Amino acid sequence: MIPEAAATTEIRSKLRRVLVADDKAGGRELVRTVLENEMYDVLEARDGIEAIDMAHLHVPDLIILDLHMPGVDGFGVIQELRQHSAFAETPIIALTASAMRGDRQRALEAGFTGYISKPVSLKELRAEVRRLLA
Repeated sequence: MIPEAAATTEIRSKLRRVLVADDKAGGRELVRTVLENEMYDVLEARDGIEAIDMAHLHVPDLIILDLHMPGVDGFGVIQELRQHSAFAETPIIALTASAMRGDRQRALEAGFTGYISKPVSLKELRAEVRRLLA
């Protein structure tokens, strides 16, 4: 019989991995809860530097980046990650509270494959993640 901790680790290793980077704990928690309920393995980063480090360490299947984080923002993170072949095709969703005219287009031109504005629509989040990981 497999001990509970080993069984949990085995199940997690089979799940699609999503990295969520947001400097607001509440934002990370909301996205993590939704995605874990959808059976994704969720990693969290509190800022852009941590997101870059975690991405290189864990190579997630999908990344969700807040555009406005202290230090390195979402645009800086995607610019750094897209320089590496491991992340050339990785779906990366821009997440932002300051949805201004032209922001979606600017994000897509920067290399993001998806865009979600805050407050996050849980239905939109689920749909966008499913679409990009299909």
